[in-house]
Amino acid sequence: MPDVPMQKQTITLLISCPDQPGIVAAVSQFIFEHHGNIVQSDQYSTNRQASTFFMRISISEDGFPLSQSEIAEQFRPIAERFHMQWVLYYSRQRKRAGIFVSRLDHCLTDLLWRWKSGELAMEIPFIISNHPDAEPLARMYDIPFYHFPSQRETRQADQTRILEFIQGKVDFLVLARYMQILEPFFVAEYPEQIINIHHSFLPAFIGANPYQQAFERGVKLIGATAHYVTDSLDEGPIIAQDVIHCDHRDSVEDLVRKGRDVERRVLAEAVRLHTEDRVLVYENKTIVF
Repeated sequence: MPDVPMQKQTITLLISCPDQPGIVAAVSQFIFEHHGNIVQSDQYSTNRQASTFFMRISISEDGFPLSQSEIAEQFRPIAERFHMQWVLYYSRQRKRAGIFVSRLDHCLTDLLWRWKSGELAMEIPFIISNHPDAEPLARMYDIPFYHFPSQRETRQADQTRILEFIQGKVDFLVLARYMQILEPFFVAEYPEQIINIHHSFLPAFIGANPYQQAFERGVKLIGATAHYVTDSLDEGPIIAQDVIHCDHRDSVEDLVRKGRDVERRVLAEAVRLHTEDRVLVYENKTIVF
């Protein structure tokens, strides 16, 4: 467990519902009536004919008299009135992130450094890999490492074993350059809870050797995309993206080096947004507060 600076604990409410007048007023009034102090609030409407309203509101846990079960009970009439889908998060209840990696460890190294420095407020119960290469790195950070070999012919059975092993140990998963395709039954166990980093600016250069593709195309920007995993390969809701400039002097090796830099940043940002409960999925997109 890394040393982190003391921060005020918050209760965060994420809401989505059909848009109509009075939602913000009703939520704010509920908090006011229970002597809550709002520390952050944001909202967004899709502005369509049948628009959807999204809201993220955080209150200070200090001095708020209701327990989690009491909030659920007393907020229910408001939720039913506005047909809300809503979820409650406590910042003191850190999410548990299981990290998956293959041979390339640049994203894993960056995540571990940010976690150790307190930048990523989460727990890491384990690191899983289909290769043994990352075990020394995991040992350096005192995180349990597990080697689960995987073969294309036995992928379903291999992933069944992994799923049985991680059951109840994590809240979400991070694929830090884990070069395996997850089976639909595996993805179904963690809907919108598996974050992947794709080493290109999706939807460009899907598939193998994206940097070679980018080099042959002579692009002036390359990027990376972090998204939630779905059954459709590399087509899940995008959480974060970024790009880096390149030019005619860059070789394929230069593009790979630059690309890995942006991969690290984008994956870390997506993990931070997820751990801070700032992402709401809408259709195949995300609302990021």
